[in-house]
Amino acid sequence: MPSRDPLSPSSPWVELRTSAEDWDAADPSLLLGMLGQGLWIRAFEEYALELAGQGLIHGPVHSSIGQEGGAVGSVLPLRSDDFVNGSHRGHHQFLAKAFTHVLPEKTDRLPEVTDDVRTVLRRTLAEICGLTDGFCQGRGGSVHLQWREAGAMGTNAIVGGGVPQAAGFAFNQLRAGTDAVTVTYFGDGAVNIGSVLETFNLAAAWKLPVCFFIENNLYAVSTPVSEATAEARLSGRGPGFGIPSWRVDGMDPLAVQLATTEALAHMRAGHGPTVIEAEVYRYFHQNGPYPGSAFGYRDKAEERAWRDRDPLDLLRGHVVRRKLATAREVTAAGKKVAAVLREIGDTVFEPDPAGKPGVRRIRASAWPDPATVDHGVRGDLSELADSRYEEAGTFSGRLAERRFIDLVSEVIGRRMETDERVVVLGEDVNRLRGGTNGATKAALEHFPERVLGTPISENAFTGLGGGMAMDGRFRPIVEFMYADFMWVAADQLFNQIAKTRHMFGGTEAMPFVLRTKLAAGSGYGSQHTMDPAGILTTAAGLRVVAPSTPFDYVGLMNTALACDDPVVVLEHVDLYGTTGTAPVDDLDYRIPVGRAALRREGDDLTVISYLAMVGRCAEALDQVPRLRADLIDLRWLDRASLDWETIGTSVRKTGRVLIVEEGARGTSYGDWLADEIQRRLFDWLDAPVERVTGGEASPNISKVLERAAIARTEEVVAALRDIAADHDSAAR
Repeated sequence: MPSRDPLSPSSPWVELRTSAEDWDAADPSLLLGMLGQGLWIRAFEEYALELAGQGLIHGPVHSSIGQEGGAVGSVLPLRSDDFVNGSHRGHHQFLAKAFTHVLPEKTDRLPEVTDDVRTVLRRTLAEICGLTDGFCQGRGGSVHLQWREAGAMGTNAIVGGGVPQAAGFAFNQLRAGTDAVTVTYFGDGAVNIGSVLETFNLAAAWKLPVCFFIENNLYAVSTPVSEATAEARLSGRGPGFGIPSWRVDGMDPLAVQLATTEALAHMRAGHGPTVIEAEVYRYFHQNGPYPGSAFGYRDKAEERAWRDRDPLDLLRGHVVRRKLATAREVTAAGKKVAAVLREIGDTVFEPDPAGKPGVRRIRASAWPDPATVDHGVRGDLSELADSRYEEAGTFSGRLAERRFIDLVSEVIGRRMETDERVVVLGEDVNRLRGGTNGATKAALEHFPERVLGTPISENAFTGLGGGMAMDGRFRPIVEFMYADFMWVAADQLFNQIAKTRHMFGGTEAMPFVLRTKLAAGSGYGSQHTMDPAGILTTAAGLRVVAPSTPFDYVGLMNTALACDDPVVVLEHVDLYGTTGTAPVDDLDYRIPVGRAALRREGDDLTVISYLAMVGRCAEALDQVPRLRADLIDLRWLDRASLDWETIGTSVRKTGRVLIVEEGARGTSYGDWLADEIQRRLFDWLDAPVERVTGGEASPNISKVLERAAIARTEEVVAALRDIAADHDSAAR
């Protein structure tokens, strides 16, 4: 018979409950603060639902009425340098963090609605209504609230989407030598999201000071927890990753505060992450002013039972019992903030011009100017104003024939030498004497403590890098081993990193660099060999750069690392082993954003390409000497950075265009570029834009089929010969 020894988790998992003695021992200022802020949050949420019912809020309003105990209990123990982020249902946590930032720590009475508190209420209300005065200038609305000064780093509309970023905030706090922590709030639905569990694992492995705060309100929209998971005690996820975990009654604010205090002590002592599960109850549906019972997934008896355990009633009872305030004073405090909110509303709303009784509209002066719709998608590049720009043809330093991959390694190492904020992270970057291709060789030799090998968890470490960049104390270089892996991390790359700058008001930097390689022709099959340029450049917030020479790699990587926008650096494995003219010892120059390179000049044709296909285009032109062509190496691929001056000058001269790319038609970059050239330069074109691309299918393992799926020199030669034949025919 086999033996069976019971196992126990390596980290504790406890359920914490308060006693009468705990309530008697609680600091009066704590109870008054939690009650006062809870009343303010409740009044704010009730007013927001009223406005939503009047059609004055565009979009959903995910109210937190009933869940205030979890917010005030967990936020009041935090400092301003502690960070929080949250989910689409985050008004209560955002307000609690903002109030705690502007209020004094101690009070012997219910907190007053000061001018600072009025400002918080006014700007939060304006943001939820989509108005200029909002914290994010109306860009974020109800689901994207951010006030960095208070440590409120942003709520998030993607379920679980903000959790990886919180790990990035915590990484920065730890590496900066502080004892500050991050609390990331999410609901029961997010507990089963892959990026959340990936982040649990990464945070535990790296001992990051992040608290995963689960607001278990029992329903993911209308799906009960019992139908979504076999273990409904959601804090049980923590011990599986070696994370100490607490389970508390979230309707008991003091229990939440005590659990948070214990978790904070653990994290501030450098022991790593924690999990707190607070069982709470939202009184209303997923969004809007109706209870869940109106939609049939809850019954009224259940709702009444939870309302009978209201967290504000519990606080009110103990405050009055201990004679810290009278019942009349508590009622007056609630009425006061409700009156203040209506005063604020009167400055924002005006009567209906048609005179309909009880109907209001938002004042025209409160709306953002529609002309600013695209402001803040990316920065103005003023951070690059002091750059020393160089090109290979005019470079005055020492040059030699050098391997492409050596320059990749050396420039990353050089930037880590000159900027202590630069950190490299990704899978295997800290192994194999320089990662899978040697790109981190120099960094490992000189700065191994800043080269961080991650678990296989693209969503987690990409989001962590995004959080690092958003906070700004470090500048991450994130590596995807293959470009196809961006699909695994698509939420963090496209929904989070690319959009963050714009949706939070457009004023904050996002200095994030992603390196990834293209590997068509390497035999690695359909899931490791895509060209992502056509997909990446649909995301307005990303800048995309594609160096084709070792000299350019140095200058373009330096520019990417100095840029305050997120930049994706595309590399090609076919270039790594090649040699080209490159600097020997000067690795500090830059190449401007939006500057293409003219590799050859001619009057017959404009050939446009990028990465390894630039060299293949040159080879093809050598085989068709009849055509004299401009060969444009785009270098910058994103729409905001494309060098239309160089393209336009060439097209006006030649009248014909051939766009060359290696990859599949379905994800083609040339689709968009051809269309845009014909829109912008139609009057100068003598023929439709020609294209060379790969096939419809992704490259696969068979060497013969792989070759058939991609474009190489031969396909370019064939296209050039067809164009030359047309050219000759026209000349006759």
